Formats: sequence, C-alpha cells, structure tokens
Amino acid sequence: MLDKLKYFLQRPLQLPIVLITKLPYFKFIHETLDYQGRVNFEFWFKQKVLNLGGNRKAYWPVHWTSEVYDVENILVGVDAYPGIMKGCYITGKGGLEIGDYTQIAPNVVIVTSNHDVYDSRKSLTAPVKIGRYCWLGAGAKIMPGVELGDWTIVGAGAVVTKSFAGGYCVIGGVPAQKIKDLEREKCIPFNASQAYNGYIKSDRFQAYRKKNLTI
Repeated sequence: MLDKLKYFLQRPLQLPIVLITKLPYFKFIHETLDYQGRVNFEFWFKQKVLNLGGNRKAYWPVHWTSEVYDVENILVGVDAYPGIMKGCYITGKGGLEIGDYTQIAPNVVIVTSNHDVYDSRKSLTAPVKIGRYCWLGAGAKIMPGVELGDWTIVGAGAVVTKSFAGGYCVIGGVPAQKIKDLEREKCIPFNASQAYNGYIKSDRFQAYRKKNLTI
C-alpha cells in the first residue's frame, strides 16, 4: 500500500486518471484487456477529447497519425480497429465492413472509391468487405470492390486489386496473388470475454448502428 501511495505522489496526474477510468463509461478500458488491440485512457483522451488527427467521430480507437473518412459508412466488428496503428488511411465512402478480430498493421490503406480514369472529377465507389480473423500486414493496400474471406492474411506491402472471397489463404505481391492455402482445421476461432464494437458494447451496438450508420 505504501508503495502505491508513493507511486501516485510521484505522478500527481495518475490518481485522478485512475479514478476517472472507474466510471461506468470507461468500462471498455478494463473489459478489453484481452483484446489484441488494447486502448488506454491516454489513447481515448487524445482521440475523443483533444481530437488529435481529427478522428473524434470514429466510434472505435483510431491513432492520431491515421486518417479515417466517412465513418458513418464503416462497420467494424469486435476487436477490429482500422487505423488503431500508426499511419493508416481508411475511406468508407463506398461502404466498408471489417469482421471480428481482424488485425490491421501500420500504414495500411483501405479505399472504397477511386477516380474515373477518363474523368478524374468523377468518383467511382465500390464497397470493401473484409472477413473475420484476417490480418492485413504493414503497408498493405486494399482497393475498391475487394472482398476478403475469413482468415485471409495479406502480406506486407501487398496491393490487393481483386477479391479472395473464399478466405483461408495467404496473399501477397503487386498485384496480390495467392501464395498458399491455410489448413482450415488449424485455424482457431476465439471470442473475447466481453464483446465491444469499438468503444461500444456489442449488446448496445445495433441501436447505435441504426441511429448513426448507413451500413
């Protein structure tokens, strides 16, 4: 107990932060400790209060060096945070769905609209759908209209221009091609002890989605 008291006296801001995070609103901090993408109070504060990076509207954690647009058209699953890592660029203009427990590395680009090659003033949109338990490696780029099935692993730096809807594979290269199939029986599904879609507990998420999202 004495050691804890010394700790807080040496760091005067820690005690009020600890007390604040005990409020019911901040349950997500304590109930997502087993998530692959964990969020602390500092991360939430920089995004939601200071609006660093301009991502305050996102209902999930986004790093202040990442850019996310058209959040109302983006549906994220449990423990799936596009842009939680540094330097990502995510657009939801054409519609974007990301399944539960899909992990997205730094500097990943996901775009759902592009310029018309004959008239750059025109914007052509196409939805992107990424399944559950996928993994997008650092610097991967997912182009409009792509669908990736469950357990698709995208190699670092890959440019994905076509769909791999069947999933259970490793893809890579420019443009991305299938490198190998995964053995389905070795793919282990798992579930978090507490389900959150971003900052919102999943049992309340459908009401939030109906009110705030278009997807």
